[in-house]
Amino acid sequence: MASNDGQKNADLAEIHESLDVTADRCPMTFVRTRLRLDRMAAGQVLEVRFAGREPAENLPRSARELGHDVLALDIDESEAFRGRMVVRKN
Repeated sequence: MASNDGQKNADLAEIHESLDVTADRCPMTFVRTRLRLDRMAAGQVLEVRFAGREPAENLPRSARELGHDVLALDIDESEAFRGRMVVRKN
């Protein structure tokens, strides 16, 4: 399982909401993620579960481009690129 350096921050962060987009394909994975982030208050933390190589690349990049902090990105490459992103809304 791959993870980024922000994993310790994500473990300490309170997750306010969770979103499962494993059944969705890009661009709907980020559309649903962005809609959820738009409804959240600044500083709140969202956990997003996804599947596939494309969302693994696009979700964190798009979240950062919008100015949010990606606290963790965990990807299990052995299981169809299932993964989890933890993002703090700014």
